[in-house]
Amino acid sequence: MDEWVDVLDQDGRQTGKSILKSEAHLKGIFHPTVHIWFFTSQNEVLLQQRAQTKKTFPGLWDVSVAGHTVAGEKAKQAALREVREEIGLKIKAGDLIPVGIFKSVQHHENGILDCEFHHTFLCELRQPLSSLGIQEEEVADIKLLALDQWEMDLFSNGNNKVYVPHEGSYYRDVIRAIRRNL
Repeated sequence: MDEWVDVLDQDGRQTGKSILKSEAHLKGIFHPTVHIWFFTSQNEVLLQQRAQTKKTFPGLWDVSVAGHTVAGEKAKQAALREVREEIGLKIKAGDLIPVGIFKSVQHHENGILDCEFHHTFLCELRQPLSSLGIQEEEVADIKLLALDQWEMDLFSNGNNKVYVPHEGSYYRDVIRAIRRNL
């Protein structure tokens, strides 16, 4: 679905302009997104397998919940909306633990140029996995994986091809933040 997103400058500051997401991806215009990483008290991380119909990284495992911030929307509002849409979970703004804002530029073979600032949060998952419902247009599957196993997968040679290729520093920051909050 195409939607309006806010235009950001190279440093992530609002420009006061909006653009269609499809145009931002075509022209490589910076815009905001949200990433929400769910973790459990048993040292697990919730991973989402992207639907096969996704235009970027179909079928790869990725952040628990992610999405675009629509024009005029605050990051926490977008995070709450995306969590509800993608995994059917209602959380409160106070449940979100800020990790940081990460600049990301990814060139895709299909012509998409993702220039985004990921507003990244953690949230403790207190519900059983079976109570979550996935948005099938966006999500093929979800699973819990031991944090140590996930970290080993990400940084071992070869096995990391099943995960969306975010910067190593991004993944390290998320893993450190999860460990601090266990």
